[in-house]
Amino acid sequence: MEKIKDLYLGRKAVILCNGPSLNKVNFPELKKSGVFVFGLNKINLLFETTSFRPDAVVSVNPLVLEQNAEFFNGTSIPLFLSSDGLKRGVKSRPNITYLHSTNMRGTFATDCSWSIFQGHTVTYVALQLAYHMGFDSVALAGCDHYFSRSGPANKTVDAEQADPDHFDSRYFSGNMKWQLPDLMESEASYLLAKKIFQETDRSIVNCTDGGALEIFPREALRDFLDV
Repeated sequence: MEKIKDLYLGRKAVILCNGPSLNKVNFPELKKSGVFVFGLNKINLLFETTSFRPDAVVSVNPLVLEQNAEFFNGTSIPLFLSSDGLKRGVKSRPNITYLHSTNMRGTFATDCSWSIFQGHTVTYVALQLAYHMGFDSVALAGCDHYFSRSGPANKTVDAEQADPDHFDSRYFSGNMKWQLPDLMESEASYLLAKKIFQETDRSIVNCTDGGALEIFPREALRDFLDV
């Protein structure tokens, strides 16, 4: 983590979230832009339909780490994973950086060498990593911030047969377990990220095609990439 601190000062990054609108992203255009891209969680489900690959993948949820361990154990893509992955079937390898998480609510790590706060969404973890690495302009894509299934936040439930809330219907499906989202706490985390970025003349924009997240200013992904 110390080696990559501020390594990308002045550059742009895109965080690919996992909502259904991710399927609307122009991946050839994204690849051509040369912008650094973070993928999240089960982004590898996308690999069956595109040759595009992110520059790094971030995952911290224990259920996702366990469900996606086969990919994490086989890929050469740099990974940023919660240290909980070591207990969830993910083996330590040179391309994996394990992250320590703090339970201190309302924390944004500008230096992730010590700890990060998960903020109830892996997108928040990716934003902390982007700041740590020095990116001054960050765009979110595929961040629909909407779920058709409701219930107590963070409750672990059984998935439906097909998942309508992610870019691939297999994301959480069949007999899988998943945790219901905590949109209110996620928004609190996003507001803090926005504040920290703005205080140091950095920016976060929402390049999602549609969706319900209005905390960050909207911008077309093509305009952000400047292609």
